[in-house]
Amino acid sequence: MRGRNASGAAPNRIVVGLDIGTTKTCCIIATMDANRNITIMGIGTAENDGMARGTVTNIERTVNSIRMAVQRAEKQSGIKVHAVNVGIAGDHIQSFQSRGVIAINNPDNEITRKDIERLIQDTKRVNLPPDRKIIHVIPQEYIVDGQDGIYNPEGISGVRLEGHVHIITGSLTAVQNIYKCVERAGFEVNELILEPLASSYAVLDEEEKEVGIVLVDIGGGTTDIAVFEDRTIRHTAVLAVAGKKVTEDIRKVLGILNEDAEKLKREHGCAYLPEVVHDTPILLRGYGGRKPVEISRSLLCQIIQPRMEEILEIVGLEIKRSGYSKHLHSGVVLTGGGALISGTTSLAREVLGMPVKLGIPSGFSAGLVSETENPMYSTCVGLVLHDFKKEDAVDVSPSSSPAGMVMRMFSQIRDWFREQL
Repeated sequence: MRGRNASGAAPNRIVVGLDIGTTKTCCIIATMDANRNITIMGIGTAENDGMARGTVTNIERTVNSIRMAVQRAEKQSGIKVHAVNVGIAGDHIQSFQSRGVIAINNPDNEITRKDIERLIQDTKRVNLPPDRKIIHVIPQEYIVDGQDGIYNPEGISGVRLEGHVHIITGSLTAVQNIYKCVERAGFEVNELILEPLASSYAVLDEEEKEVGIVLVDIGGGTTDIAVFEDRTIRHTAVLAVAGKKVTEDIRKVLGILNEDAEKLKREHGCAYLPEVVHDTPILLRGYGGRKPVEISRSLLCQIIQPRMEEILEIVGLEIKRSGYSKHLHSGVVLTGGGALISGTTSLAREVLGMPVKLGIPSGFSAGLVSETENPMYSTCVGLVLHDFKKEDAVDVSPSSSPAGMVMRMFSQIRDWFREQL
């Protein structure tokens, strides 16, 4: 989508990210000028109760939420939205590895972009159930005439090209329902992007992806996991337990309304009891003429911490299942609205036994930057950055640069020592 900048001279590229979450819908409108400066023009959010664990459960409510979020972003930016990049998650998401091989029949045996695309199509020749749809095919590495460790084979001479890819699939009906909601709201789907992949563009840098890192995005309905090594996504998973479960626990234990439980979690919640230094009393409003009830912050923490521990323990099991637990030298980056609960980072360090930091979205040059520097906007920011960066994306082998060789050698030596312990 193209527009005009303030001077009316050079055309600006416009990209819209739409994150349809279990508890809220977020829309971000951004532009890129000729100097590749990205400006946030508008942000819009709206409550959403038409989704459950990343899947549409009520078409009309989801449509209304999308329409309201986009309209608010349009009003703030003065830009009319036509097409959007949409995130997808949910416990229906599955991933697996695949392999393909083709012959190079060019006169000079030089591998071209068309050959790579032909190989990617070959990797898609897998037996999928009729109710599954491929969302992403992400190259892991290429092999040219038996030589492995190649991450960008374009321009290399060879007669046989093989490739290992990571294929991400989703439920066909879940994908169709997301398209249906966006289109009924009056917009086109430009691209459908896996949410943890989108979030990685907003909160991870290339060095972290190279030495190994896991992104954990704790949303309202799902917790999304993405494992990276050698600048490539190696494993993905979506867990059907997240922040909404914490809210439900508070609601049930204290016998309060859901909206009050959510507010209590956001304003006073803590996920790690040792960090409750001042055990200040919290006043809960009474219902039906009853008197207000007073609870302590430590009691609230004792409700929240077990559920957060459960989420993080499942994350730990998924990291082990990925087979990359010994390669994550940069540790864990937590993001998403669920990561904002006080003490979550400290609890994650204890449960996962790895370095943990909070991921704050970045990548914009101007506009409403400070408004988006919040983990709850990571996915929506990433949906925008994904579109801007994909034109410049070049698969570079970490071993092709001196820095990459040193980092890889260091990682291998450290892995060897760990195996001897």
